[in-house]
Amino acid sequence: MESKNLVSITDFSKEQILHILDLAEAFEANPNQDILKGKVAATLFFEPSTRTRLSFETAVNRLGGKVIGFSDASTSSSTKGETLKDTIKMVSNYADIIIMRHYLEGAARYATEVSKVPIVNAGDGANQHPTQTLLDMYSIRKTQGRLENLNIVMVGDLKYGRTVHSLLMAMKYFSPTFYFISPEELAMPNEYKIICQQNNIPYYEMSAFSQEIIDQADILYMTRVQRERFTDLVEYERVKDLYILHNDMLENSRENLRILHPLPRVNEISQDVDDNPKAYYFQQAQNGLYVRQAIISKVLGLID
Repeated sequence: MESKNLVSITDFSKEQILHILDLAEAFEANPNQDILKGKVAATLFFEPSTRTRLSFETAVNRLGGKVIGFSDASTSSSTKGETLKDTIKMVSNYADIIIMRHYLEGAARYATEVSKVPIVNAGDGANQHPTQTLLDMYSIRKTQGRLENLNIVMVGDLKYGRTVHSLLMAMKYFSPTFYFISPEELAMPNEYKIICQQNNIPYYEMSAFSQEIIDQADILYMTRVQRERFTDLVEYERVKDLYILHNDMLENSRENLRILHPLPRVNEISQDVDDNPKAYYFQQAQNGLYVRQAIISKVLGLID
């Protein structure tokens, strides 16, 4: 992370990933500090967000900093035709760090080229979501006691799901076995399967969400089918409810199984799963606070 930006999970080495997770653990033990006193963070969300934006803003506030920005691009000058370049250059005059989500792939990388301050990517189109990946990894390590040699089942929208793309690239250091469950239209893109092949990571693709697969999973990573990524709503309606996890499907699953979801969910996890001790998605979202405290502090060079 020598660039002082976080755009892609590939900006981190294995050692840097583990360092962030260790820092997050320290922040979980002591989340209220004054590390960011006198610092201003700008949150620029050109796409809707609840958990990511609020956890970033809470992270800044709990560390003594201030937050500016917008949560709805319709309230910004982009509606008047202002370019992303001009928005970033203007906001970098006011803030010490910019946290941005954008609907265009590559927007965060471009922002680093015109900004005077560090950029943290909070999601760019269907490309990457590196801070979500780090909180996912923190959640995995916290619940499994390790990151190595886990069976990770990814279910749902694997084509447009930026969270599964980033997680796959980060977990390549830890010898997982992946199971990709999706309809053909939403299959994991070839570029990510090539990453598995290059790193000798076994993976299996299937369209059936079978009991056999659930029962051998250590991590069951559910995703919603994202309506906003579809240009053909007929196609969306056909695939949106193909995979729904119900509580009775977990009856013979491993004791260590934990169910993750980047949220928001729609129908893909039934409400009856929420009280199962293997459901971890709400705690997973809470972990985002500590991980993002670690990321902000590290990007700004305020912590070793």
